[in-house]
Amino acid sequence: MSVSVIAGLGNPGAEYAHTRHNLGFWLVESLAREAKATWRPEARFQADVARAEIAGRAVWLVKPQTFMNDSGMALGPFLHFHKLPADALAALYDDITLPIGRIKITVRGSAGGHNGIASLLAHVGTNFVRVKLGIGSKSHPEMDLKDHVLSRLSPDEEAELATRLPDFLSGVRLLITDGPDAAMNRLNQRSLSPKLSTKPTTSPSHG
Repeated sequence: MSVSVIAGLGNPGAEYAHTRHNLGFWLVESLAREAKATWRPEARFQADVARAEIAGRAVWLVKPQTFMNDSGMALGPFLHFHKLPADALAALYDDITLPIGRIKITVRGSAGGHNGIASLLAHVGTNFVRVKLGIGSKSHPEMDLKDHVLSRLSPDEEAELATRLPDFLSGVRLLITDGPDAAMNRLNQRSLSPKLSTKPTTSPSHG
């Protein structure tokens, strides 16, 4: 089954818009802008949904509005309604084990302490694609993890993400057209050279 649902994980509300935990929202919103897709609320799924054409393929873009820790309560019913298996889903989300600007794609695995992924495992299954976006580790060991993931990105970090956005978008397009293995082979590196894309950059924003 090819990937046909791209879900960005995050928390709804302006107060969370520029936090590390919302990088999934940021990337799926960037995909929607590039595709000129329009978001609409879908109360039955507790999600905002957009239909988009990306790399010549029709896909669903989804932003669960359940808050991060209950992401599966939106995506489970969405996949069930559209009669799609777990491996049709790619979840975009923040990862503390990767530095800002890194992206890594995996298939299967544990939640790794990420409550949004734990919710997907409970409500969707195990075979969905994970698109991990680095947010960096805690600034000091004693810092509460919640405080770290809900902290705002610094201007330098936002600039780094803006620089890397074309690569991220190209990586998702590759995932859609060529599948997880090809995307993993191309993206799961410390650096990407030559650039996957030369499209103009856009600073992280949400809407």
